[in-house]
Amino acid sequence: MSEIQRQFDSVAVQEADFDVGDEIATLSAGRADVGAVASFVGLVRADKLSGEGSAVSAMTLEHYPGMTEKSLEAIVTEAYGRWSLLGTRVIHRFGRLVPGDRIVFVGVASSHRGDAFAACEFIMDYLKTRAPFWKKEDTPEGGRWVDAREADDSAAARWDAWD
Repeated sequence: MSEIQRQFDSVAVQEADFDVGDEIATLSAGRADVGAVASFVGLVRADKLSGEGSAVSAMTLEHYPGMTEKSLEAIVTEAYGRWSLLGTRVIHRFGRLVPGDRIVFVGVASSHRGDAFAACEFIMDYLKTRAPFWKKEDTPEGGRWVDAREADDSAAARWDAWD
């Protein structure tokens, strides 16, 4: 990875919200080699995330500091091994969030849209299944921990076939 790429790559695990426009702009600021920026923003939904019981009034995300960042960095490094990327930005929030709050941002800069789209989707799929986050939903019936979803595992598994 070149020095230019490293200065545009970052992973953050934080409680604070983020500005999507600022994050996207940073990926291409001052760069004539960037031809595409793909991004994904995940939001807290009020519906039943785990598929059980009542609507969700809040979600609490916990993580292992240090280990989580290393896990996200490894996912980004793997994306660089698969596609021609010029920059990445991954932000994942933790703490108590309510419906409508932003949870995650994945941004990828590349010379071409195909690499940007694919890498963005790959990073998000692997983040959902390989990053050490724990989610607890708050409902009128009380709190419940969210197990991994089969759909997330299936989405990530398709990338393994690319190896």
